Amino acid sequence: MCSFDIRRIGGRIGAEVTGVDLSTELSDSVFSQIREAFLAHKVLFFRDQELTDEAQLAFAGRFGPLTQKHPTMRTTEENPQVIPVDGEDQRADHWHTDISFTMTPSLGTSLRSVVLPPYGGDTLVANAAAGYRDLPSELREVADRLWAVHTNHAEQPRLGTERGEAVRRAFLAKRYEVAHPVVRVHPESAEPVLFLGGFAQRLVGMTLRESRPILDVLQSYVRRPENQARWNWRPGDVLIFDNRSTQHYAVNDYGDHKRVLHRVSITGDLPRGLDGRTSYPLENRQEGTL
Repeated sequence: MCSFDIRRIGGRIGAEVTGVDLSTELSDSVFSQIREAFLAHKVLFFRDQELTDEAQLAFAGRFGPLTQKHPTMRTTEENPQVIPVDGEDQRADHWHTDISFTMTPSLGTSLRSVVLPPYGGDTLVANAAAGYRDLPSELREVADRLWAVHTNHAEQPRLGTERGEAVRRAFLAKRYEVAHPVVRVHPESAEPVLFLGGFAQRLVGMTLRESRPILDVLQSYVRRPENQARWNWRPGDVLIFDNRSTQHYAVNDYGDHKRVLHRVSITGDLPRGLDGRTSYPLENRQEGTL
């Protein structure tokens, strides 16, 4: 059995795992400790790995069944379960939870460095469970009763290039809408979590105008600096975060330099609120626009 260490990198979120080789099959004992750390720290970081797509898929697959294909984004030609996160396609410089506009958002996401810019391009991950704990009791009582409409048409930054616009059109070609509880109960830890992010467009029963101030206030608690981990990418880096209790942000500060990460997603379950009710779909519309 390999000897390894799990070192916290922040007081509220994030740990770096050292002494493991993710290109090999980890023993059940070692993986059990990694999974326990994944639930406790929300995001795990690994340096100095030499992984192929297949090895990345194998590691992520230990956490649960892998998502077969993203509903709107392109995948690699070799494997439909691997998404090339390419800065020439789009730049996700907004806080979000992966595919929260679907009925069963990802359980987790693994990212692996492939091509890195000479500077910039960090990834931020925020602890949405800590954000909930930070709420004043009066605001928490309000949040506990709210539901939010998540849609792929809520927030999709423009890259301003021909290729970026083509990717954006593909992302918006079909409109997805689903209602999720604003406070989601984590299915494994039972922690209450502020389940929001950039795809949360409005609150159920309210207009966009009425919803925005409330969503912004709740989001501000998730985005507090003390609730964030910031990762500066190096060649050979791998991370995996719990999509059920985090939000993330790709820092867009690397100019025209190339940045490519390979993303693998783990299939999630149906979100459940504090009252036991589960998420429900809204009408899908084709050829929608913002």
